[in-house]
Amino acid sequence: MEKTLVLLKPSCVQRQLIGEILHRFERRGLRIAGLKMMHLSDTLLREHYAHLVEKPFFPSVVASMQASPVVALALEGVDAVEVVRTMTGVTNGRVAAPGTIRGDYSVSNQQNIVHASDSVENALIEVKRFFRNEEIFDYVSGAHNFIYGDGEGK
Repeated sequence: MEKTLVLLKPSCVQRQLIGEILHRFERRGLRIAGLKMMHLSDTLLREHYAHLVEKPFFPSVVASMQASPVVALALEGVDAVEVVRTMTGVTNGRVAAPGTIRGDYSVSNQQNIVHASDSVENALIEVKRFFRNEEIFDYVSGAHNFIYGDGEGK
């Protein structure tokens, strides 16, 4: 099973969409392995968005991500990274497909509701960045056999 990180951004928290977005992930069959609300420090944001630090818009990203707490999720499932990326849609909510989270709840490139790991390699790094080992839970969902076919969910 693969784990991936999702951050429910301040645009999600402030618009009171946390439950709605969590519901979509759970309804799809992803298992919540970790869940917490937190404020993001400058240090954590500089590490997480290291590829953007030198961009002129980086201070705006920091301000946006510190406007309120975020909700950090570690989600687990078969091909979880790809499943979540497909569900979230492209970064810019104005062009995200209807039916995706960003397509249904965002009309912004920055205030786009969620962050989702973009690769299996980055998901491993990001889950560890936001969760300590003891904050990740391994359990079998009672619905597991109704989500995956024989041999799929191992």
